[in-house]
Amino acid sequence: MFTNQNGQIRSGWIILLGLIAMYIAQGIFSIPGMIFLAVTELTHQSATITFDIMSAFENQPWVLLLTQGGGTIGGILATILLWRFLNKKTIKELGFKGSWKDLLFGLFLGAISITIIFFLLIATGDIKLLNLITQPDFNSFTISFLIMFILVGFFEEMFFRGYVMQTMASRQNKKWMIYLVSAVVFSVAHGANPNVSIIGLLNIVFVGLLFAYMFDRTKSLWLPIGYHITWNYFQGSVFGFAVSGISPHGLYQIDITGGNTLLTGGDFGLEGGLYATFFILIGFLITWFYTKIRNA
Repeated sequence: MFTNQNGQIRSGWIILLGLIAMYIAQGIFSIPGMIFLAVTELTHQSATITFDIMSAFENQPWVLLLTQGGGTIGGILATILLWRFLNKKTIKELGFKGSWKDLLFGLFLGAISITIIFFLLIATGDIKLLNLITQPDFNSFTISFLIMFILVGFFEEMFFRGYVMQTMASRQNKKWMIYLVSAVVFSVAHGANPNVSIIGLLNIVFVGLLFAYMFDRTKSLWLPIGYHITWNYFQGSVFGFAVSGISPHGLYQIDITGGNTLLTGGDFGLEGGLYATFFILIGFLITWFYTKIRNA
């Protein structure tokens, strides 16, 4: 039950242990930010001992970074420690090898995909731009969320692609199963996000498969990390869409209320829309061409 025919602990148990450790570490490392938030909020609201956490975060980007960024760092450390001491392998074997060109191409591909979707939605009238394209609203969230999405890109690819896929591969699981499990676990981890939708969860499965394909084709985490960072950052912090249900703080403010939610994704963000589905699928073709040229 717990071991395979080779006497190894089954990959499912290793992955479950990793998930538990990840969530515990995230909780522990987010505590300083939560304490700081509570102290500052109660100082300003001396008449009450209750406050809305998400509303409090809206005005404190650096406390948000301390809390959620701290939790993400906890997840990164948990992944590294498990990989090093449970899987007994090096960080390079987790997927940190290959060319920095993969990272740069991933950053470009994620950014251009979201940018094209944004202008398509503008052209069809499914979103309205509330500030001029020449007048972006730079604010504290612009920097704090850049740091946040860099951390998230590293952490989620390290765990869901590096840790999950490499653990399964070391147990001789079939490639289709490795792809599917990493993508489904990735989607399930987003299942408790605000404003979650069926299309959104399916698209997260699809993009999880794309990240797995990028990882498999390059044998490196750099390409999916780059794509992941700018896919999130350009959605929320540039063009003002929600990111997997998380409130946006973009350079541009948009109104999606009059648009087709099947295209805009509604309050879940672009990942809940069909344009995202299309561009994720296109990503497979682009990755194939890129890696064919890269490996020539």
